[in-house]
Amino acid sequence: MLTQPLLTRSLLSRRRFTLGATALSLTAGLAACGRPSAKETEDLSAEVGLTDSGLPIVEEELTLRFGGAKSALAPDYESMELVKTWASDSGITISWDNEPDEVWAEKKNLLLASGELPDALFNSGLSDAEVAKYGANGTLLALNDLIEEHAPILRARLEERPDIRAAMTASDGNIYTLPKVEEMGLVAFPSMLFIDTGWLDELGLSMPTTVDEYHEALLAFKESGPGALPLSFMGSSSLGDLIAAIGGQVVTPDHRIVEDGEVQFTANKDGYRDAIAVLHTWFTEGLIDQEAFSQDYVKMVAKGKLEPKALGSFYFWEAPEVVGPERADSYELVPLFPGPDGVIRACVANNQEINRGAFAITRTNEYAAATMRWVDMLFDPVMSAQTNWGPIGASQEMNGEGMLEQIPVEGGQTEQERRVKVAPGGPLMVTADDFANVVLAEPRAAVRQEQIVEHFEPHRANEQYPPVMLSVEELNRISTLEADVTTLVNEKIATWIVKGGIEDEWDGYVTQLETMGLPEIVEVYQTAHDRFTENS
Repeated sequence: MLTQPLLTRSLLSRRRFTLGATALSLTAGLAACGRPSAKETEDLSAEVGLTDSGLPIVEEELTLRFGGAKSALAPDYESMELVKTWASDSGITISWDNEPDEVWAEKKNLLLASGELPDALFNSGLSDAEVAKYGANGTLLALNDLIEEHAPILRARLEERPDIRAAMTASDGNIYTLPKVEEMGLVAFPSMLFIDTGWLDELGLSMPTTVDEYHEALLAFKESGPGALPLSFMGSSSLGDLIAAIGGQVVTPDHRIVEDGEVQFTANKDGYRDAIAVLHTWFTEGLIDQEAFSQDYVKMVAKGKLEPKALGSFYFWEAPEVVGPERADSYELVPLFPGPDGVIRACVANNQEINRGAFAITRTNEYAAATMRWVDMLFDPVMSAQTNWGPIGASQEMNGEGMLEQIPVEGGQTEQERRVKVAPGGPLMVTADDFANVVLAEPRAAVRQEQIVEHFEPHRANEQYPPVMLSVEELNRISTLEADVTTLVNEKIATWIVKGGIEDEWDGYVTQLETMGLPEIVEVYQTAHDRFTENS
């Protein structure tokens, strides 16, 4: 149980922040920005005794209502020890209405459209288009002034990292959401292929080094007994490296890559077509899990723990989370296969280590200043580490060198299973510098870092699209077009792998992408890319 105030455990508490007299009467509408549906909301933080600095944040009782997403395996946030500590230290109680990702995605849209808003969105799930839309119409508060006046920790960190501030800033110059930053070098390669080496040994097979050898291993797994799942994954976004190996075409989850400064779309290239045709053959041979395109996280990890063992190989970000620690030693990372031209291609996803949409304050919040003070405490490096991985004493401890490190997991849990039970995530900042001076990477993350350095980084096949926030005009041009294109591509890849037909339908599909506006989408992303590059 944590009892000390948060900032007394903090490295940033060594710095002294002083706040001058601040005006606590805000205009949430920010009429100067010309937002047509602006609504003025008087800030009542002074009425609950907003303190000048430090903890507690307020002297009177204050309850705020937060909504947002959470892991499907996470308990109610109210029950988390860290959340209880936040309430005790700050004097602010949060009424949490956080739902599993899929549920929140639907609920969020209804809330934003209806205007029946929580005070803030925690793990908001907001897309850039939604931030632009709901920032422009006043649903989300512009946070620039609030950060300057009521967020000394975040303000200082952004002064040290102007690149993070730039990534948070919309084209109109306003900041509408606060980030989650975790600079570990992992998200560019989110999916790895693991294989059961115990099964390989039993079948007299070696670790496959080519696509053909891997195909032979899958066939052997299939013939080994009923119930075997030779290859499983969660959706087509996992298959980029395999498509690159089969067809020689780099593919990312959003099908957007950069090569030599040129933005390209990948789901209309011949190598992509050829790989999908091969994967359909694999599906007809019973080598691909029939639920691979529909299963969620819960179902996927459950398959790894089936009795008798069923998974021969799978795509995921790590093995222990799927198969459990007791089986993890049997599954090894499969090195990337060379393509038909002998070139090994590691597809670099456009996932960013700066997630812009971790937190937002809505226009109906009558205590915006107090809310900003509350969220500011989460950006302290030590508190960010606890927000991300769990509290000191439960999942982390301070080692002899003054670094936070993970307490070994017990009771058959994986690190991820423990993490979602004790760490709410949300707005936080753990930079590369923090990993050197504040907190050690989780053991499983350290393993992934080593795997990436050895097997993926040497074979980077494309540039990562930069963390550009498109302008409102650009988003208006392509948001509907891009949604339609994404829907078509996702439907087709699943249909073609399961049912076939890509050879007959390919030319019509490519033409359909053109008529749906694909050239305009690429043009917008190219323009934004060039603008970002020039400004950098």
